[in-house]
Amino acid sequence: MRRAFGTLIILMWTWIALTAQAAGVKAVRLWPSPEYSRIAIELDADVTFKQFDLSNPARTVLDLEGVEPDAVLLQLGGMVTPDDPYIATIRVARNRPGVTRIVVEPKTDVRPQVFALKPMGEYGNRLVMDLYPGSIEAIEQQVESAIALAKKGSAEEARAPLPVSNAPTAKPSKPDYVRLITVAIDAGHGGEDPGARGARGSREKDITLSIARRLKGLIDKQENMRAYLTRDGDYFIPLHERVNKARRAQADLFVSIHADAFIKPHARGSSVFVLSEKGATSAAAKWLARRENEADLIGGVNIDVKDVYLKQTLIDLSQTAQIADSLKLGKAVLDELGGINQLHKAHVEQAGFAVLKAPDIPSILVETAFISNPEEEKHLNDEAYQDKMAVALVGGIKRYFQKNPPLARNKVTQNF
Repeated sequence: MRRAFGTLIILMWTWIALTAQAAGVKAVRLWPSPEYSRIAIELDADVTFKQFDLSNPARTVLDLEGVEPDAVLLQLGGMVTPDDPYIATIRVARNRPGVTRIVVEPKTDVRPQVFALKPMGEYGNRLVMDLYPGSIEAIEQQVESAIALAKKGSAEEARAPLPVSNAPTAKPSKPDYVRLITVAIDAGHGGEDPGARGARGSREKDITLSIARRLKGLIDKQENMRAYLTRDGDYFIPLHERVNKARRAQADLFVSIHADAFIKPHARGSSVFVLSEKGATSAAAKWLARRENEADLIGGVNIDVKDVYLKQTLIDLSQTAQIADSLKLGKAVLDELGGINQLHKAHVEQAGFAVLKAPDIPSILVETAFISNPEEEKHLNDEAYQDKMAVALVGGIKRYFQKNPPLARNKVTQNF
């Protein structure tokens, strides 16, 4: 009797110890996209995990130690949608005492990456599983398909109205250049990275995507021009990959769209930034660049994956010419923005923005307005204002090319 009682006490203390050590699940999120699908599990503590694959049928397994399959974690299975390109099903269950198993059944050959993220921004500890296409060839095919679709859709979109209400149109004029010009449009933030938030709850990632889509619609209406979106949905793309995507699309320009936030709510106005090799042109520009460069930390990047393409390119090519051309583009765009909004600074600013580091593509970052300013936040959510912003950006781009016609494509861009 005493022995049985002692055994019961030991089991009770063991259960209490395991319960005390268990990490609580705060939230789960699933981000499907054409390029990869992401599973994010937010916890209130670090967690030990093990990832492995099974075959016949193919499955990716994630074992979480010290985590219980509670109601929050069990929501994962119901989040999978039929249009998810990579995930067929997700199952969550207790595998053994103290271990919860997550089984992901893919729709196609995938290459999983699992990594942990420390607390950052509005998030606590996160465990992330990214499911990428199983081969580099598949990734390249995705980009080629997107470009082919953009080419095919340009003529059709030119005959159709933009999917917005009362959208103003930029009148097409006969360009001085003859070859097709590609403009890469980068909607800032996305997915796990919401960007800045306004007083009314607006999210920068939503506003930037809306303006980017409107800008694409207008560019595709121009003669000899087409646009390529680095993201066309609510998902996260690392900063270096935005640059690589623009280069794979053989872009002639790179325009990254954002909406400022500042510590003081009265800050207002539009701004244009280009890369600086020597340092920021103002304290505010330096602060903003540091904040934007934190997008990878907030959105979540696997630091074990090396960006060999961009690193090699930066070694091989000087960015001096790119910055000079970017300044010309930035000035043309800033002049147009001054017609629809107050300018935060009357000149193009420079800072070390990671997303502007394509060495062979003139690149600008446009801060459309301050989302942290209540009045400007209201404008940013207004469709008419977003239309005006898109028209101004197109006007600046066309003005730049009228003075700087595109040259023949260089071999680096063609072979990338």
